[in-house]
Amino acid sequence: MTGAILTLNAGSSSLKFRVFRRTDLALLARGAVTRIGGDTELRASLDDGEETVEALAQGSDHGAALEALLAYVGRHDDGWTVEAVAHRIVHGGTKYLRATLVSPQVLADLEALVPLAPLHQPHNLAAIAASRRFIGDAPDIACFDTAFHAGRDPLFTHFALPNEFFDKGVRRYGFHGLSYQWLAHVLQHEHPRIFAGRVIAAHLGNGASLCAMREGRSVDTTMSMTAVDGVPMGTRSGAVDPGAILLLKRTYGMELEDIEDLIYNRAGLLGLSGKSNDVAALLADGTAQSRFALDFFAMRCAQAAASLAVALGGVDAMVFTGGIGENAGPVREAIVRHLAPLGTFETLVIPANEERMMAMEAIALLDGSGG
Repeated sequence: MTGAILTLNAGSSSLKFRVFRRTDLALLARGAVTRIGGDTELRASLDDGEETVEALAQGSDHGAALEALLAYVGRHDDGWTVEAVAHRIVHGGTKYLRATLVSPQVLADLEALVPLAPLHQPHNLAAIAASRRFIGDAPDIACFDTAFHAGRDPLFTHFALPNEFFDKGVRRYGFHGLSYQWLAHVLQHEHPRIFAGRVIAAHLGNGASLCAMREGRSVDTTMSMTAVDGVPMGTRSGAVDPGAILLLKRTYGMELEDIEDLIYNRAGLLGLSGKSNDVAALLADGTAQSRFALDFFAMRCAQAAASLAVALGGVDAMVFTGGIGENAGPVREAIVRHLAPLGTFETLVIPANEERMMAMEAIALLDGSGG
């Protein structure tokens, strides 16, 4: 039997997976369970292209989604067996700086970080709980989106608050680290000259952030304590004046839960356009409101990139990834156009592959060369 690594990326209503052969990271199977909690569906394919679409019971939860996923793997494997499950965990705090074997203590620590990533962390942990029920002895390995940004200069990790709050964890962590780690890996092996220079990486999708990198290390990034900060996103607001949040509470009487729902689920491109968080739909729509939402997004991304250029002392290249970064040419062009005052720099598009990065981290840990 050939050993395999299963990667899981759990969201609020989806569970994405890939299966990689351990020896050479060949992709054996991929897919996702979508609309968890509603009209749940499994859509998966093998490396030969054979696709399966399967309806699950109405209202299936993450446990049922993983059970269906594993049943698919069991039916369609070709002599391989899952030796480890690598989970994307959005928040590792200050304690978890590399891929880590999951233990009861690790789970307790990650549970305590739920308030810092309420949109993601509970679902990441639900996938671990489901994995432990259905997979048996294969170890669970947590791979962290915050870990890539560890070790930055204190200039880029503090808020302008008294130090006692920094000591309590009120600090800038940074996210999308698995995506940036993959970009650094690709640059090092395929574009070594750019890798050694001053790089601004833009992970632009329904979640969006930018990162200043030098020689594969994070110097600064736009997201901070939570994954709602920084540039606007599909449904998340990005940076908002803290005074505006206080106004919503004090003057307009909004409850904290309603404010949280606003900035996480009803803002960003959706809130600005009043129509959609899908960039392709907004580009096709072409109305003034849709154009404004896209123009606002491009301007804020460019302003963030300019700020990161200051942190780097200039910019040699800008790398785009993520659903918007890879597929929305007009948005990329608008961002680069706004950055003309910075002079000329190279631009690249590199497809995101957090799952492969997770598998690589898991293998390194299992082989004793990581964590």
